[in-house]
Amino acid sequence: MSYKSPLLSLPGAVPAEAPDEGVAAHYGDLFREQRTLAGGGGLVDLSHRGVVTVGGEDRLSWLHLLITQHVSELEPGHATEALILSAHGHIEHALYLVDDGATTWIHVEPGTQGELIAYLESMKFFYRVEVADATGEYAVVHLPAGSIADAPEGTVVRETPHGRDLFLPRGELESFAASHGPVIGVLALEALRVEAHRPRVGLETDHRTIPHELGWIGTAVHLQKGCYRGQETVARVHNLGKPPRRLVFLHLDGSEVHLPGHGTPVRLASDGPDGRQLGFVTTSARHHELGPIALALVKRNVPVEARLLAGDTAAAQEVVVEP
Repeated sequence: MSYKSPLLSLPGAVPAEAPDEGVAAHYGDLFREQRTLAGGGGLVDLSHRGVVTVGGEDRLSWLHLLITQHVSELEPGHATEALILSAHGHIEHALYLVDDGATTWIHVEPGTQGELIAYLESMKFFYRVEVADATGEYAVVHLPAGSIADAPEGTVVRETPHGRDLFLPRGELESFAASHGPVIGVLALEALRVEAHRPRVGLETDHRTIPHELGWIGTAVHLQKGCYRGQETVARVHNLGKPPRRLVFLHLDGSEVHLPGHGTPVRLASDGPDGRQLGFVTTSARHHELGPIALALVKRNVPVEARLLAGDTAAAQEVVVEP
């Protein structure tokens, strides 16, 4: 049975579509929700995301060997993010993690925790670690930057410049939302994510995406460490070349009624809608101040000053990853 958040029963809730099924897209007023979130108010129900815990005295040294981030000396309470790559350096998982001194807490894209756990279990060998799927017991709740809401005592909190992610016991989700609302849908959070140029696995990635293309070098990939799957590709591209594609931010023509969806072809405006495809839209959103916006992945050699077309929609680009 597919997941359905209890907060979908709140007045005005409109269910979200893939990849965020199970929680609300919005609660009736998308722009009001965005303004509230941008101002530090409300909370976002991310209870559909996967939660994985890693315990055991070897957990950090062991994770350090598997992921792209330097975590062997990760301080308790210090949030970070990391990737798991294929042998060829392609992105498979993005991990958003924090350690509480005894356990490493990770949240991942909805429905991907099983695949992640299977990989981690296959790499345990003789390390003293315990990997568990905690999705059934804990729900992720996001509080925006500037929020003055207090996390319940004992709650594991992952604090970043973009806000706080709480690993909240599922039994407390409804009462916490009732006392710390308003509850805000994921479309508002997605619009602010696009505005901040932050990539998301499964949207900004495909089967051949490498970290350099999305600007994940430095934030999720530590260049002064080795010993992880795909590290050779990371080092080679960083030291000897350029990635084949780059992430761009698009200001879309606000007169269009429909947003270009994920996968919509991107072309040079000068070539028209029948021109050669140079990339694709990864995420689009309606922003409360900027209007229609999007992220897209395009070929590295697309001129940075070029006007683009996202499907039939005119688009002006801003550089996210340098060509």
